Amino acid sequence: MRQNRFNWKILVLVCIVFVLAACGAKSKEDVAKDLEENLDKLTGYKAKAEMTMNTGQEEQKYLIDIWHQKDDNYRVRLSNDKDEDGGQIILKNKDGVFVLTPSLDKSFKFQTEWPENGSQPYLYQSLAKDIMSDADAAFEVTETDYKFRTKTNYQSNNNLPFQEIFLDKKSLTPNLVRILDKDDHVLVEVKFTSFELNPSFAKDDFSMEKNMAAKDALKPVSGPGTTEVLEVILPEFTAGAELVEQKDVILDNGKRVILTFDGEKNFTLVQERVGAIPAMNMPKEVKGDIVNLGNAVAALSNNKLEWTYEGVNYILASDELTQEEMIEVAQSIQSKAVQNQIVK
Repeated sequence: MRQNRFNWKILVLVCIVFVLAACGAKSKEDVAKDLEENLDKLTGYKAKAEMTMNTGQEEQKYLIDIWHQKDDNYRVRLSNDKDEDGGQIILKNKDGVFVLTPSLDKSFKFQTEWPENGSQPYLYQSLAKDIMSDADAAFEVTETDYKFRTKTNYQSNNNLPFQEIFLDKKSLTPNLVRILDKDDHVLVEVKFTSFELNPSFAKDDFSMEKNMAAKDALKPVSGPGTTEVLEVILPEFTAGAELVEQKDVILDNGKRVILTFDGEKNFTLVQERVGAIPAMNMPKEVKGDIVNLGNAVAALSNNKLEWTYEGVNYILASDELTQEEMIEVAQSIQSKAVQNQIVK
């Protein structure tokens, strides 16, 4: 009898311990609510991250420097691990959304709702929005993080439907983001190395003038003495098409190569190296989306993809390739340069 009473007391104590532990654990809804409250109080942040992309033939790595100031100021500087061209900057301020290449004095102005128009794996607000808008998000608690698995919203790429977001338990800021394909392979990984909440900013930190002036501290990759050199790089992915024509055009301050591909789906690829454009020029206006290729930031419209990498301007145009295929062709232009290689 005494033994039974003793066992019963132990059972009660164990149940109490489990109940108390359960009361202390946060649910998915608790974390989402705390996250929303944090964002409401947020005046801005500065973060650094390392991004690895496995969407092309070779792994691409680069660094991201992210600034945000409430409500609509954003500055995202992306540079590859070699940093040969000084990188590019996505800038949003009261005047609009821009993609800047300071080392070339080149700028695009976008007619877009970025960053609200889709998932952005390096922006805190976008990650939080994806978490809070996905009622079916999976939730897991690790030793250091709250882990969410959510749907994504990449309008220009349906091949990246899911993401895993790891939020620090104490600060609820992101530590790691993994973007997954339909087979759960990790194609993009963003690892945050620092995250500062509510920092101070200078008055002109988000001005186009100040960010374009950054070229003075960067190594130029285009200009006098360099415009004659243009090594043609062929895409490794061509959607079944073959190179049938190459046309070289000598410009006043550079060179342009026009590559024509014919097959089931035809497309044209233009590669051009020219001297730097004067900074006083107005930015080129683009009606389309900002696309991250891994080695560059591109402008995507209905039938054209345009970007700059290591001092060379690229334009990919096709009425037959899907947007996903255009992105895949562009991402595959990473191999060693091939000069004057053409199928007759």
